[in-house]
Amino acid sequence: MSEIEEERQEDDLFEHHHIVADPKQEILRVDKFLMDRLPNVTRNKVQQGIKDGFVKVNGELVKPNHKIHPGDSVHVYLAEPPKDDEVIPEDIPINIVHEDEHLLVVNKEAGMVVHPAYQNWSGTLVNALAYHFQNLPEMKGNEGRPGLVHRIDKDTSGLLVIAKTEKAMNGLAKQFFDHSIERTYYALVWGEPEPSEGTIDVHVGRSLKDRRVTTAFPEGDFGKNAITHFKTLKSLRYVTLLQCNLETGRTHQIRAHMRYLGHPLFNDALYGGDQVLKGTVFTKYKQFVQNCFKVMPRQALHAKTLGFIHPGTGKYIQFDSDLPTDFANVLEKWENYVTHHNEE
Repeated sequence: MSEIEEERQEDDLFEHHHIVADPKQEILRVDKFLMDRLPNVTRNKVQQGIKDGFVKVNGELVKPNHKIHPGDSVHVYLAEPPKDDEVIPEDIPINIVHEDEHLLVVNKEAGMVVHPAYQNWSGTLVNALAYHFQNLPEMKGNEGRPGLVHRIDKDTSGLLVIAKTEKAMNGLAKQFFDHSIERTYYALVWGEPEPSEGTIDVHVGRSLKDRRVTTAFPEGDFGKNAITHFKTLKSLRYVTLLQCNLETGRTHQIRAHMRYLGHPLFNDALYGGDQVLKGTVFTKYKQFVQNCFKVMPRQALHAKTLGFIHPGTGKYIQFDSDLPTDFANVLEKWENYVTHHNEE
């Protein structure tokens, strides 16, 4: 028995993934093979998991450089049993801005995860929906996420539409697929984009270096097409309030596109916006920015409006939401700063 097998007994582990390589699969290292197929993992974690004996290919333990061939059977194990698709209802308040027999529109607060996933199996919007509503439909391939037809990031606030019937789910899903849903976001970004409005038509996809991050691929060699329209609403010298309209809805699309432009979202730690990127060298200014970070300890992004054809009535409806308190307070602080610090 090898050292790895001594360290990790099969009885101590639970299978989480079983992947059979496609008959046309190119010969690929097992670590790269798994990185393309497992959500929210880094290359280091995959390699360490292989070294620790959590991965078997055709029933045998392997090294990270082992080559996967067509038809190979890959098993991934973890020390804890996998979560099933059952959603545990939780009595969590939901801010409902509209509800009818077909759907509801909710205003999600920052900090709430939309659906259960790794490291966030409870306290999500879906857990709350399961408590307040029974028999919400589930999209095929999206089991365990009743009512969901789209999502926004944990630390992004704003509007989401939830389907209450199969008809509503199918009708809304088609509109998202056709990119006909109207989605307007407010974003506070570092610097002043030039020109002040425009369209970003650049592929985005998971970073090849850090799988948590979405990155831009301007050559279009990786990722998927992504289109964001933006325009300046208010220029505040070192930061700018933008209106962003999504034509596509890729993961972290606005955050990745804004970093690509050189204007990361204010206090977006994952995309480099949690540093003082524009402004003076004065200590008081740096203290002011740090205070703003404390007031809004998340990326400055809010899903403000949502418009679509109602799947029940066939009529276009639109919903709007106010900026949440933290966003509004930071915006006010910047407006006051610009007004009272002309000498800088």
